[in-house]
Amino acid sequence: MCDSPSSSSCSSLSLALAMGERMRRAAHAMLFPFPCSGHINPTLKLAELLHSRGVHVTFVNTEHNHERLLRRRGGGGALRGREGFRFEAVPDGLRDDERAAPDSTVRLYLSLRRSCGAPLVEVARRVASGGGVPPVTCVVLSGLVSFALDVAEELGVPAFVLWGTSACGFACTLRLRQLRQRGYTPLKDESYLTNGYLDTPIDWIAGVPTVRLGDVSSFVRTLDPTSFALRVEEDEANSCARAQGLILNTFDDLESDVLDALRDEFPRVYTVGPLAADRANGGLSLWEEDAACMAWLDAQPAGSVLYVSFGSLTVMSPEELAELAWGLADTRRTFLWVIRPGLIAGAGAGDHDVVTNALPDGFVAETKGRCFIAEWCAQEEYINSRYVRDEWGIGLRLDEELRREQVAAHVEKLMGGGGGGGDRGKEMRRNAARWKAAAEAATAKGGSSYGGLDKLVEQLRLVAESQLFSSYLVLGYDF
Repeated sequence: MCDSPSSSSCSSLSLALAMGERMRRAAHAMLFPFPCSGHINPTLKLAELLHSRGVHVTFVNTEHNHERLLRRRGGGGALRGREGFRFEAVPDGLRDDERAAPDSTVRLYLSLRRSCGAPLVEVARRVASGGGVPPVTCVVLSGLVSFALDVAEELGVPAFVLWGTSACGFACTLRLRQLRQRGYTPLKDESYLTNGYLDTPIDWIAGVPTVRLGDVSSFVRTLDPTSFALRVEEDEANSCARAQGLILNTFDDLESDVLDALRDEFPRVYTVGPLAADRANGGLSLWEEDAACMAWLDAQPAGSVLYVSFGSLTVMSPEELAELAWGLADTRRTFLWVIRPGLIAGAGAGDHDVVTNALPDGFVAETKGRCFIAEWCAQEEYINSRYVRDEWGIGLRLDEELRREQVAAHVEKLMGGGGGGGDRGKEMRRNAARWKAAAEAATAKGGSSYGGLDKLVEQLRLVAESQLFSSYLVLGYDF
């Protein structure tokens, strides 16, 4: 303590002590996800969790999605958030006709890179200038918006990347560049898709068990040495090295080996998953539930419905769609099938009627009463299918060539159709229940993801404190 209360050093120390509690509350995260549901939902859930730990949050959406939410909610209540939690919007630069184009995701990606950097900087500076809100002290971005790393640099704050898929998916995406450099991709010609080349073992991805080349990513199937999708995936994953921390939507017990390997490569890895939507707190959700779908599901016996869905990039031929449809019909099981506009080759992103009309003749009548066709939302990574079957033991895999007989047989194994299939289905259900319990334990107090979130929040606070302390040194206070 100071001997002289009037000394300048004592005054500075008193000021520092008085500011201490304020400094602890000064963390302000600006979050910006790629504007599709598979990125928005986990980022929004992370934002809620950070806010619940006392971090100020600015969640930045695109104006298109912002207006969409306003229309669905019938007003701005859901956008006003809570104290210390605000929503902002920036333009995505797309025209309406581009949103319905078959390559709308590519157009959106490129437009964001051209259009969003300066508006994000402006948002960060504007929210701090309004008073009563601490300045933005970090930027949290999802995958596919690596340009926001430059935004963080311009603001003079660190960036953290939330990679919303599995750790194994991230680890494999991170090695796409090495696959190309080692000559595995692109494929030499179309025969490599069917001649067994995709079965080539890849045993050098740290933390990942030996996998087939075809399991690493759907993007390794390209024949184009300048493949845009392949380059984007590898560039986005490798850009994470510029961030101060990597946030993963998984938990330690689920992917311990690959997480250990990633922690050897990245200075700070925070596991905070699963980032599941909170039904009890739907006020911050950007999307409405399909009420008809939920009502239909509620009317079915527990555990009786098969859920069918594909990812955001899958395109099926009409022949493949027919094989899948009749395979499902032949099971005589009740199922919920999520169909994405653009799933069928030649159908645009807005052509939902085109997709449903492409279902084979007689299918709707054949499955009436036990089939529900719902609109699509984005799903997960390709490598997960390998882990689902071989590492986690909770699923089966269809062959590359889709056949209705295998679809029906696998559904029977999953749903427990009797005999050996029934035993296999029971085993997978037990495994699923075990992983569900492990996920719940991870997010509960004392769990690995609960602790990962605490570590992340503490790091955000340390960053905020160091920035505030530095600002006082710049102003000339002698601590």
